Amino acid sequence: MGFDLVTMGRVSVDVYPLQVGVRLEDVETFGKYLGGSSTNVAVAAARHGWDTAVITRTGDDPFGRFIHRALRGYGVDDRFVTVVRELPTPVVFCEIFPPDDFPLYFYRYPKAPDMEIRADELDLDAIRAATIFWATVTGLSDEPSRSATLTGLEAHAGTTVLDLDYRPMLWPSPEEARHWVDKALDHVTVVVGNQEECAVAVGDDDARRAAAALRERGVRLAIVKQGPKGVLAADDDGVVEAPPVPVDVVNGLGAGDA
Repeated sequence: MGFDLVTMGRVSVDVYPLQVGVRLEDVETFGKYLGGSSTNVAVAAARHGWDTAVITRTGDDPFGRFIHRALRGYGVDDRFVTVVRELPTPVVFCEIFPPDDFPLYFYRYPKAPDMEIRADELDLDAIRAATIFWATVTGLSDEPSRSATLTGLEAHAGTTVLDLDYRPMLWPSPEEARHWVDKALDHVTVVVGNQEECAVAVGDDDARRAAAALRERGVRLAIVKQGPKGVLAADDDGVVEAPPVPVDVVNGLGAGDA
């Protein structure tokens, strides 16, 4: 029997200030956490009791060892997390200015190990056997990860999810991202993204029109995250909107993945 969920893509060590409302240059102490959109999704599913695994790569360094330990601690299978010896594990810093300002600083230089996922190293049998295969647009931003992402999506005949996960600093232009998203849409059944990411994918940030455009491309289920307005979903049965649950926001990072 296969995994309930296999995700593939970005991983990082997220370094968050332990002081709220303070610029990074003035922060005195930080906390270290597991991060990366595909990794967050695998962790969330595992916490709901699903059998999950993540396909990604790290550096051969203490942060890479931390990622393995954190994944296992959350109940995520780490057998497909491999090392790229010549590259450091990515680190992401953020600033925390509730309720809606959380600037991110990505340290993925000279290249992130998760961009070195290779198609010929994928366990395609595990991908095919999974109930759901989940990939990200960040994985399409560079080779060889781009070819590996498309190979994984094409290999899976069931529910395939594309997380739009657009990070402008990782792409030369929105147009380049749209080109590769369009290629990936040939192989996915579900798309999830916020309104800004939908604008990159289909040229429209209106939730209903963006969902309709994704559906016209053959996607069975289009999910558009609308922030304070909640979430819109469109499938063969129509369009539904779910309102948000009011909370006191401390740090919104990862909320969309959750």
